Amino acid sequence: MKSLVRIENITFGYGDHPVLEGVTLEIMERDYILVIGPNGGGKTTLLKLVLGIEKPWSGAVVLAEESLRERMGYVPQYATFNRNFPISVFDMVGTGLITGGNYLSPGKQSDRGRVEEMLHKVGLYEKRRERVTDLSGGQLQRALIARALVADPVLLFLDEPTASIDITARTTLREFLDDMNSRIAVVVVTHDPTPFARVYKHILCVNGKSFLHGRGELDSQDLEALYGCPVELLGHGIPHTLLREHDGGER
Repeated sequence: MKSLVRIENITFGYGDHPVLEGVTLEIMERDYILVIGPNGGGKTTLLKLVLGIEKPWSGAVVLAEESLRERMGYVPQYATFNRNFPISVFDMVGTGLITGGNYLSPGKQSDRGRVEEMLHKVGLYEKRRERVTDLSGGQLQRALIARALVADPVLLFLDEPTASIDITARTTLREFLDDMNSRIAVVVVTHDPTPFARVYKHILCVNGKSFLHGRGELDSQDLEALYGCPVELLGHGIPHTLLREHDGGER
């Protein structure tokens, strides 16, 4: 299987404070990686480094080919998207086709066809003329995914995609990503790996440093080291994790 991205011993931080130190990772074709870890551990920062939004202090992010930079899809955290911006669902998804070389050019008919195709795939074609402010949380999440996929990426990054959607929308999202993973690599930053427990291929634990695990390799000791607190692994048909009670009654 072909390597898409190699992260080689990168260190990065903000101001004088390092957030990531000596992080190494390889993302393969059709990989499915869950990125977990505590708040402030560097999960979102790692995505920004791979996407080229930030530059590492040391180390390198090596792409299989330079053109891959324009074939990465990114779905940011729901909370960071200004849903009150006055734009239609169709036009918002179409912004995923804008690049540094075409942002002043009028949209092509083929681009419109591509947007319509993606809206059909995520079940939002009937909503295409509505404002994004009128969408439910699950619908907006699907619209953001359509925007990331409209340019036909080979690698899709999602930052906390289940944080603001209900259980039905989570199931739909998991099934959609499972289908996409037959063609593209998927990397999901999440605090809740439960919805993806049946489909992931690797889990990357990030808290300043990083540790990569395959399916079934992660145990309570690994999680306690990652989160710095007691962790209990429970299974009810679908493997998932729950934090047990900390000192002071916090969870």
